[in-house]
Amino acid sequence: MTRISALGHHQPEHVMTNEDLTRLVDTSDEWIVRRTGISARRIARDESVTDLAAAAAGKALAGSGTDPAAIGQVIVATCSAIDRVPSIAAQVAGRLGIPDAVAFDLNNGCAGFTTALATADHTVRAGAARHALVIGAEKMSDVTDWSDRTSCVLLGDGAGAAVVSAGEADGIGPVVWGSDPARRDAVRMRDAWQPRFAQDGQSVFRWATTELAPFAREACERAGIGTHDLAGIVTHQANLRIIEALVRQLDAPQAVVAQDVVESGNTSAASVPLALAKLVERRAVPAGAPVLLFAFGGGLSWAGQVVRCP
Repeated sequence: MTRISALGHHQPEHVMTNEDLTRLVDTSDEWIVRRTGISARRIARDESVTDLAAAAAGKALAGSGTDPAAIGQVIVATCSAIDRVPSIAAQVAGRLGIPDAVAFDLNNGCAGFTTALATADHTVRAGAARHALVIGAEKMSDVTDWSDRTSCVLLGDGAGAAVVSAGEADGIGPVVWGSDPARRDAVRMRDAWQPRFAQDGQSVFRWATTELAPFAREACERAGIGTHDLAGIVTHQANLRIIEALVRQLDAPQAVVAQDVVESGNTSAASVPLALAKLVERRAVPAGAPVLLFAFGGGLSWAGQVVRCP
C-alpha cells in the first residue's frame, strides 16, 4: 500500500499584480478578477524550472525524513521546461544527492502532477521502488505571450512536491484518468523553437465545467469515499470560475476547497501540489483526512485520485 509521507512547495519571491499587467496589455484589475478570480501571480526572475523543482522537492524530502539514497524514482511533471536532456528530474536528483533512482520528466499538461502521482503509486505498489519523489514544476513565464491579454493574465510560476512511500495503510486511491484527443489543440504550445502558451478559452471553460465532474466523482467512488465525506478538494487551479462550477457539481459540503489560483495564478502541473502543500502546511485539512485531487488541461486530459493528507 502507498501513502504521501510529506509535501513541499516553493514559489518565486517576485509578485506580479493585476495592476502590473495593466502596464503591459489593455486590461484592468476588475476585468481579470471578474473573468478569472486571479489577483496576483509569482514570476521567477533568476530561477529555472530545475531551481523551482529542487527547492520544493528538497522541502518534501526533508519533511519525510527519507534518506535520499532510499528514493527509487524521481518524476517531474512539467510542460514548460526548456531542457530536454538531461531531464529536470535527473538534475533534481543530482542536486538532492539521490544516487541511482530512475529519473524522468512527464508532460501531461496541467494534469501532469496527478498523472505522475499515479505513476509513482503504481511503481511503489509493484515493488519497483519503496519511495518515490513526485514534483510538479513550471516556469510558465518563459512560455507566456505577454502581448496576449487573454492568456498572460492567467499564468504564474512555482513548484510542489510529494514523497510517495510504501505504507501499512492505503493513502492513495485508484486513479481515474483519460484524454480527449479530438480536442487536443484546445490547449497548446505554439511556435516550436520559441514556444508560447495558447488556448481556446471558451472551449476549455465549457469542457471543464460540463464534462469533468463525473470523472471526479468516479475517483471518489473508486476510493470508497462519498463526496460528502471529503475533507478537501484540490483541483487544477486554472480559473476560479471553473473551480467553483466543478465543485458545485460534486456536492461536498464539508470539503475545504483550494483557491490558490487567487494569489498564485495558473501554474499548470505545479498547481495541484502547490495548493495541496499549502492546505496541509496551515492545517486547513487534518492529517489522515481524505482529499480529492483532480487536474485537467492540455490534451485535453484529466487525472485524479483521493489521497489521505500527511
